[in-house]
Amino acid sequence: MSYRLLYPLRTYLVVSGRLGEEVNVMAADWVMLMSVEPFVVGVGVSPKRYTHGLIKRYGEFVVSVPSTDMVRDVWIVGSESGPGKLAKTSFTLIRAQKVGTPIIREALANLECRVIDSLNYGDHTWFVGEVVAYSYREEAFPGMVPSLEAGFLAHLTRNKFATFEKRVITP
Repeated sequence: MSYRLLYPLRTYLVVSGRLGEEVNVMAADWVMLMSVEPFVVGVGVSPKRYTHGLIKRYGEFVVSVPSTDMVRDVWIVGSESGPGKLAKTSFTLIRAQKVGTPIIREALANLECRVIDSLNYGDHTWFVGEVVAYSYREEAFPGMVPSLEAGFLAHLTRNKFATFEKRVITP
């Protein structure tokens, strides 16, 4: 478990599948910006996860940014597996702008991604997606700058999360 030395990490939700068909939401800490132009993000997903198969099948995914108000639902989708867990959450899945995978209405932001590459590294596949559309709550990102008052989540370990202080440090 020495990988925990890299924590805390921001927590995200990865949505996969198709609205009205098969949909899954997975909590993920292993998400990162890979390029600004074009806007590209990557996400690590174990081949054992239901999400992995859906991303492979449809070639797209959504990265949703949860808030502290969503921590119960984040915990459910991060600790349970399979499609049945969504019934236990209060997520509202709605149609995305450019992909068939739904977005989460309650999220602070949603990034709609089309897979442009994937590669296996050890026990995870790194899916690389070009962001083809996005939406966000203006109060969480005024002027496209994250507001610490929005309640972004960071994962510490197991069932422990942290949020960010309303304090900015400049060198």
